[in-house]
Amino acid sequence: MSLSQAGTERVPPEHHHDHRDVTGGWLRPAVFGLTDGLVSNTALIAGVAGGGAAPRTLVLIGLAGVAAGAFSMAIGEYTSVASQCELTRAEIEIEKAEIARVPEAEEAELAAIFRGRGVEEQTARDVARQLSADPEQAWRVHAREELGVDPDDLPSAWVAAGSSFAAFSLGAIVPVLPYLFGATALLLSVLLAGVALFAAGALVSRFTVRSAFYSGTRQLLLGAAAALLTHLVGQAVGAGV
Repeated sequence: MSLSQAGTERVPPEHHHDHRDVTGGWLRPAVFGLTDGLVSNTALIAGVAGGGAAPRTLVLIGLAGVAAGAFSMAIGEYTSVASQCELTRAEIEIEKAEIARVPEAEEAELAAIFRGRGVEEQTARDVARQLSADPEQAWRVHAREELGVDPDDLPSAWVAAGSSFAAFSLGAIVPVLPYLFGATALLLSVLLAGVALFAAGALVSRFTVRSAFYSGTRQLLLGAAAALLTHLVGQAVGAGV
């Protein structure tokens, strides 16, 4: 090979195509738990402070909010994810039974799905027939194509519950910290929570297409609005009691 030929030879491009785990069941409850912990406990403390509660009372209420919210979030996430997985498994069992009872009809149904996605008639029938030859493979394909789930990668209820519990606790303790270290002004608690809200939003942007500034600002404004409205409610109720 000449030098000129070597210089013009086409080199195959490198191929990197790794994806992050989007089905593990931890990101949504973690993000939701962290945000909910920050917003709900900041709003709770701001509301009670608006009613005239003493700093000692705010510490008690804040810590109670951490515990109650964390357990509530974990139980809710566990129940919802477990119920969703149970429903999915029940539908898969129905699909298995149908494949065993009327395999030809299920094979035709699979071929129709492929045709609907642009595959040629004969090719769709051939692929459906080959996939249906193995019952273990067949029901997995039907689950993915008809139910839109991967039966071998269902989310874990325990992972969701643990992520939610830890994230909520982390977020909810933030507005309590100034009071634990002797602060007596609500402003310090709100400022610390505001910084944490912006940071949480910016962190979430790493998993999305939004910029860190956009996500952080959005999180901060929504949390601030919730705390302000709850504080006004606390002031109104406190004045009337």
